[in-house]
Amino acid sequence: MTTRVKPWHGVMVATALPLGDDLSADLDAYAEHCRWLVASGCDGVVPNGSLGEYQTLTAEERARVVETAVEAVGGDRVMPGIAAYGAAEARRWAEQARDAGCQAVMLLPPNAYRADEQAVVEHYREVAKAGVPVVAYNNPLDTKVDLTPALLARLHGEGLIVAVKEFTGDVRRAYEIAELAPDLDLLIGSDDVLLELALAGAVGWVAGYPNALPTSSVALYRAAVAGDLETALPLYRALHPLLRWDSKTVFVQAIKLSMDLAGRKGGPCRPPRLPLAPEQEAAVRAATEKALAEGLR
Repeated sequence: MTTRVKPWHGVMVATALPLGDDLSADLDAYAEHCRWLVASGCDGVVPNGSLGEYQTLTAEERARVVETAVEAVGGDRVMPGIAAYGAAEARRWAEQARDAGCQAVMLLPPNAYRADEQAVVEHYREVAKAGVPVVAYNNPLDTKVDLTPALLARLHGEGLIVAVKEFTGDVRRAYEIAELAPDLDLLIGSDDVLLELALAGAVGWVAGYPNALPTSSVALYRAAVAGDLETALPLYRALHPLLRWDSKTVFVQAIKLSMDLAGRKGGPCRPPRLPLAPEQEAAVRAATEKALAEGLR
């Protein structure tokens, strides 16, 4: 781990939530997983993101996941996802995170309604009233709402966000964001453009595959942000067959399978996610076993 300037900097793992065979949340395993990630060099965890299957959790489960993470690694290392249909509910989750001791939260725009720019601004304005720093999450592939560089600059200029998790895969945006909002922190959002966004000035990574291979992933991130291509490029090439699964629809299933193969508890997923198709499972299994055989951990 490194000393972070801000609680959203560094490698923040979007944690998968271990489930039992009956699909109940295994909070003991989740607490152990959070501790293991931090002990393996990750800077913190992001519970209740898409990787944590937050959409399928009850309100009680969702709150307990945050509390469990805080109890495991401390609130300064926990940045919960607080996505919700409406701003009022998202604000309540921001307040719950704040009261649990978290020092930052991550927020999608309205994710079941194709909001226009003013609706997006008001969504973030309402949640900002909770008084905890907000990291915007731009994932127009899923939400159908694009936080363009110009809109991000507006949100930041109005004091509503401190950073953005950029998940479009378009690395060109990093430079436009830096031009329009130079003080807005850029966080890598999709694993398979890590190197490109790190070289473009990212100060953090909301990461998926460190759930299974944290040590190698952290080494890749540290080398990439330092501009150490001699170290970063071989690691990136070795990990990329896995990292690219983070941008696929079945990313949760893929990462959980890799966790199981690496000796962690991933377990099944809740519906509507189904098990991987045989050809998908074979591809993830082969890539994971190859990475493990090569000493990646």
